[in-house]
Amino acid sequence: MAAGSPVSPPLVLPGTRKGRDPERSLRRGPRRTSPEAVAANQRDRLLDGFVRTVAQVGYARTRVSDICQAAGVTRPVFYALFKGKEDAFLAAHRHGTSQVFAAMEEARARAADWPGQVLAGLGTLLAILAEAPAFAAMALVEIDAVGPAGREAREHLLTRFRDYFTDLPDRDLPVPEEELVDTVVGGVYSSIYRRIAADRTAELPALLPALAYSVLAPFLGPERAAACLADPLPTTSTFPACLNPEP
Repeated sequence: MAAGSPVSPPLVLPGTRKGRDPERSLRRGPRRTSPEAVAANQRDRLLDGFVRTVAQVGYARTRVSDICQAAGVTRPVFYALFKGKEDAFLAAHRHGTSQVFAAMEEARARAADWPGQVLAGLGTLLAILAEAPAFAAMALVEIDAVGPAGREAREHLLTRFRDYFTDLPDRDLPVPEEELVDTVVGGVYSSIYRRIAADRTAELPALLPALAYSVLAPFLGPERAAACLADPLPTTSTFPACLNPEP
């Protein structure tokens, strides 16, 4: 990172903290906390309680009372902040995924070429999810139980992954590029989903070589895609063998 560059704050995804942590309780005293600060504190605690509860018992079995118990917040406060369980899910999903994509974009911006962007972005995603198993389970697995709103949120998520294919190298493809991109994105999502659903979230970083190869090979050719994996965690390095796709 260049001198003088701002340091990004650490990620605090929903579900990575305990909602009932005494350190997060608002203390009474002569200095009154503003209503906005109180609401923000309660909202964060509810999102943490929600994600941790959903990860433990599943979205369908999660009750508002369970969320409030996990967060140390009353039901009236919950309904003052959220319309219901679905609204809380979507809020947690939006808040968490926006942080994940911001971190991925930061890593992507430091890469020198498209293969480096893929490796940096995927590596960042896998590392973040591995460290936040409750959020990973909520955002990728339990989203299936939410219904139409969950399917819409997942489609929005997949659309954001397609941003990684805006700078593809020139190559004659035997199939329409858009269809190929959709297939690749779906395959990556499915591989990550299966690990999380099997409670093997901690293993996600080990998927990086296979996932990166599956993304690169259709657009670079197998030999140059393999060459791109020489350094699986690039920063500003380039991949000379990847600059020109196979004829």
